[in-house]
Amino acid sequence: MTGYRSLFRTPEFTPLFLGTAAQTAAQTIGGLALGTLVYRATGSPLLSAVSMFGQSLAQALGATVLLSGADRLPPRTALSAIALAFAAGTAAQALPGLPAGALLAVLVLLGLVASLGGGVRWGLLNEILTKDGYLPGRSLFNMVNGLSQVAGFATGGALLAAVSPRTGLLLAAALYLTAALVLRLGLSARPPRAAGRPSVSATWRVNAALWSSRPRRLTYLGLWLPNGLVVGCESLYVSYAPHAAGTLFACGALGMFAGDLTVGRLLPATVRARLATPLLLLLATPFLVFCAHPPLPVAAACVTVASAGFAAGLVQQERLMRLTPDTMTGQALGLHSAGMLTLQGLSATAAGTVAQLTTPATAMTTMAAGSVCITLTLAVASRRPRAGREESPLPVQ
Repeated sequence: MTGYRSLFRTPEFTPLFLGTAAQTAAQTIGGLALGTLVYRATGSPLLSAVSMFGQSLAQALGATVLLSGADRLPPRTALSAIALAFAAGTAAQALPGLPAGALLAVLVLLGLVASLGGGVRWGLLNEILTKDGYLPGRSLFNMVNGLSQVAGFATGGALLAAVSPRTGLLLAAALYLTAALVLRLGLSARPPRAAGRPSVSATWRVNAALWSSRPRRLTYLGLWLPNGLVVGCESLYVSYAPHAAGTLFACGALGMFAGDLTVGRLLPATVRARLATPLLLLLATPFLVFCAHPPLPVAAACVTVASAGFAAGLVQQERLMRLTPDTMTGQALGLHSAGMLTLQGLSATAAGTVAQLTTPATAMTTMAAGSVCITLTLAVASRRPRAGREESPLPVQ
């Protein structure tokens, strides 16, 4: 397997890596600041959860109209423009006196922009690295994502204790601007991976081709549903422990880092291929403890252990790449990213609604139980024999 050190000797990997890390830190600090700002203003677990994760809901619309751009736009231009858009939108959310409705409107617009980002970024990563380098490369990105979240939540928590949430939003905007500069100056001007102009019809055509394969459908559902329901649990940290939400988020990022390191670097491929279902069960079951309203140290331990299960996504993405033609990889990974974030936003909204009617602990337990049930259902479905042989569709231009 390709080593982590050799990845940094690959041209363009380092600026893509650093730009993504800056964006992750910006998203972490900005999300915590915005969720706290809304919760302080409204006292609503639902609005707080939606403000932190509701941006993901717009990913569904973006995935149906914009996603063909993942393979049909020059990657450097697209990635730097997306980071600039987030810098401007996050700075706008920091304006004093902005009503909650305007905050959420900006959130939706940024979600539409973000729906394109995942496909462009991961498609470029797949293009930069060799075939056997994608999984360790994505593992390293996930690990720095975890470290950036630890640093971001720690910084965001300290800022919220010392200054206003709007200061956190301004810091996030500055980090987005830094990411845009790194990506613009560090990446080369590559041509698009596929011919043709981005369009709604092209987006629908390739999405239909991707969805037409049963193995890919099951892989997508496994990437979206169990993960999304657990993020619904995470969206309630602010309302479950208002003064320690940053600690819970940081523990989750630490667990995710450990899981990605283990699965992406330490385990052989033969072992890794069998771990998707066990990791998804690990992701959800510790959250069932929240039905007993555990004290903060126990809750933090459960969150840390559970978050290691997010490494299931590495196993599932490796399978998705094996099932997808090269000219469709950007949109395939973009569909994965957009669908996952959409389900996360829907789950955050559902979890916030249940918490509004009951308690955050009850809602977290409910979402975790749903994740376990769906994981077991998908595991049974993937083992069910199917008549006939399915072939991957030809590349769609």
